[in-house]
Amino acid sequence: MEQQAAISDYGFLSDSRSGALVGRDGSVDWWCPQRFDGAAVFGRLLDPRAGHFRVAPVGAGGPGYRVERAYRPDTLVLRTVHHTPHGSVAVTDALAAEIGARAHQLGVNSPAVLIRVVEGLSGRVRMALDFAPRPEYGLLTPYLHEQPDGGVLAGAGPVVLMLRANGLRLRAGRDRVTHEFEVSVGQVVAMDVAFGEAYGDPPARLDPLATLAETTRAWEGYRETHGYSGRYPELVRHSATVLAGLTYARSGAVVAALTTSLPEQIGGDRNYDYRYSWLRDFSLTMRALWVAACPDEASRLFAWAARSIGRIGDEPVPVLFGVEGERDLTEHHCVHLRGHRDSRPVRIGNDAWRQRQLDVPGEVISAVWRLRDYLGATFDDELRDMVLGLTEQVATTWHMPDRGIWETRDEERHYLSSKVACWLTMDRAVGLANRLGDRADPRRWAGVRDEIRDAVLREGWNDRIGAFTGAFGSAELDASVLALPVAHFLPATDPRMRSTIAMVERELGTDEGLLRRWTTDRPGSCCVRSGWWSAW
Repeated sequence: MEQQAAISDYGFLSDSRSGALVGRDGSVDWWCPQRFDGAAVFGRLLDPRAGHFRVAPVGAGGPGYRVERAYRPDTLVLRTVHHTPHGSVAVTDALAAEIGARAHQLGVNSPAVLIRVVEGLSGRVRMALDFAPRPEYGLLTPYLHEQPDGGVLAGAGPVVLMLRANGLRLRAGRDRVTHEFEVSVGQVVAMDVAFGEAYGDPPARLDPLATLAETTRAWEGYRETHGYSGRYPELVRHSATVLAGLTYARSGAVVAALTTSLPEQIGGDRNYDYRYSWLRDFSLTMRALWVAACPDEASRLFAWAARSIGRIGDEPVPVLFGVEGERDLTEHHCVHLRGHRDSRPVRIGNDAWRQRQLDVPGEVISAVWRLRDYLGATFDDELRDMVLGLTEQVATTWHMPDRGIWETRDEERHYLSSKVACWLTMDRAVGLANRLGDRADPRRWAGVRDEIRDAVLREGWNDRIGAFTGAFGSAELDASVLALPVAHFLPATDPRMRSTIAMVERELGTDEGLLRRWTTDRPGSCCVRSGWWSAW
């Protein structure tokens, strides 16, 4: 069975609609062209049979072969240089994109196009092209039709892909296109894969070199509109670029990840679909965008959150949404996929949307609090209603059990971090009351806040353990209790916090300087840094 690449071997491309992953071996192993949470046409990341598009030197990986990779500055345009015994060749990869303020008008509405440009740098290098699309996560094998211009049209189900390469006449096999060609110094072979819908017009031909140049300028233009003059400017700008790449430009939503079902542990089953927008991540993303001097994106995120949540009633606020605000993200398994390095199951959708997670309102309201001066002395109707609705829901439900920040799939508990987030909700709402109009009730909210605090101090402390524990009445440590001083619930110098921090460090710390989530968390599974709650 073919061995899959390590996750760390992949580079990230984006068009602010979706993204692609390109391995060091020159293979595009992930691309969902319609949108981040759409179906993959290249899915070798999750199964070697699920489609790929490889362009690399013949014999890559043998003696004398090495690879260098780098993004063009402040872009998600990736340049990979393959050094072989016969010479060197560069492959530049990008998704055609319009980035920044005009992205939701131009980038998302334009055709999805993957661009690959091969350039000879030295010597003479023989290249191999292997194009094997498999739409619908590998369920479909397309028909391949050679075109008069030398391209190949691949069609199956709802998808058509048009592969073209300047100067090459491609030949279609039964289920893939394979082709070898040589490049010498200064020679350029530009190719593109354009996505289209099966019952629409075929993808129009474009100039891949011109489109690559336009895409590069669009990323550079995004950089120029966001000024940052603090410490580590290169790293901050790159982080802002990655966030832009994870933003679905049409709505402004930021997805938690590009992929689905990558395992916490190789061979494990904690493999979830994270191609959605979590309200919990909202506060951290907002802070990052603000620090990186991206106020327009921050404003769009607030608008997305208010619109996605809608009017708030008695039902728990959903913790995640689709990129256009979809709420029903019912989960199912792709039983035909073996998973990344045999890590099953492969999941599409995420049933966490059904959970009660009481910390979520606190995450959103803390973001509003942090940017309150930017948002103005009076909030607009939707933002005001969102803050009021979240506050009132917490006031009436804080005493209920929930699934906690780790989104556990067993029974609900009274998680300490959730209660602290409820306290945070009420505390910040009191501070925002003068911006919320006549419906604000800061006196009652302050009473609820104090009631929550008393419950946390009474029920969350375990005398036998000598620490705050993960849930009321529990003896199990949990890294989430480090939220208390970060949220200003208790100072880190409080004797109870000193004891808790020492216990957490001793029992949950790893040799890499990370923390396991809880005492029984498996070695090598998801670890966190205490800065997770830094937005509070």
